[in-house]
Amino acid sequence: MKILKRVSVLVLAVLSLMPSMAKSGVVYQRQDSIRIVNLLKQAKALKTKPANWMLWFGKQFVGIPYVGGTLDRTKEEVLIVNTRELDCTTYVEMVTALTMCAQKHETSFASFCKHLKHVRYVGGEVSYMKRQHYFTIWMDDNEKEGIVRNIAPNPPFTAIQTVNVNWMSTHTSSYKMLSAHPEWKAGIRQLEQSVNGKKYRYVPKSTIANNQIFRKAIHDGDIIVIVTNKKGLDTTHIGLASWHKDGLHLLNASSIHKKVIDEPMTLYTYMQKHPVQIGIRVCRVL
Repeated sequence: MKILKRVSVLVLAVLSLMPSMAKSGVVYQRQDSIRIVNLLKQAKALKTKPANWMLWFGKQFVGIPYVGGTLDRTKEEVLIVNTRELDCTTYVEMVTALTMCAQKHETSFASFCKHLKHVRYVGGEVSYMKRQHYFTIWMDDNEKEGIVRNIAPNPPFTAIQTVNVNWMSTHTSSYKMLSAHPEWKAGIRQLEQSVNGKKYRYVPKSTIANNQIFRKAIHDGDIIVIVTNKKGLDTTHIGLASWHKDGLHLLNASSIHKKVIDEPMTLYTYMQKHPVQIGIRVCRVL
């Protein structure tokens, strides 16, 4: 009898770790849906609401391992919810969708998935060609949907970036799903051309400072987008603004630290160590 009980417990444990496919086409594990619902219920039950939901939710994931490519493990494009492994983009997307739920007092996993779909895909259409692979597209589409607002007061956003992206369409072998579906390349190229030539204000990294101009322009929980001069790309990394006494820091899923972390060094110091990083753009969840 004891052996049967142990076997039953083991089977339940294994099943809880296996991916689930909901009728709506969402791939997740049971622990993912439990974590999302628990976070939303915890947020709703707070007697004193945080000044910024993005920062509050962002800190709940500190310590989660950094893992890239989690959206490209399936043969076809589906909505993937993975709270156990995060990269810089999936981390920000997760926190944004949670914030949208909290603002609407929603606590269901279905509500979270509905918001995540619109955060991750152009028009909320789950398709590889509609996934916002470039963060400029992410910012533009989410602004169009009323999810975020691009922040660019001058000063301190004194420089201009002219977008010219083609990295995915010229490096298809670097993308597992795109390599498996060469017929998608035309759609990716169309996605790239939708933003090429557009101009956006950014803050040069040499001017990032700890003063009232910056604290007024950039708030805790704002999405910080690191602009690059690398040919074919628009951005290289993203995270959340986290103000400390010594200045602006980046709360992010870090490939350097291999986990979600509130970067110990200031953003100014961090960016001086990366020559291809030239400045930051910012957007704010409404």
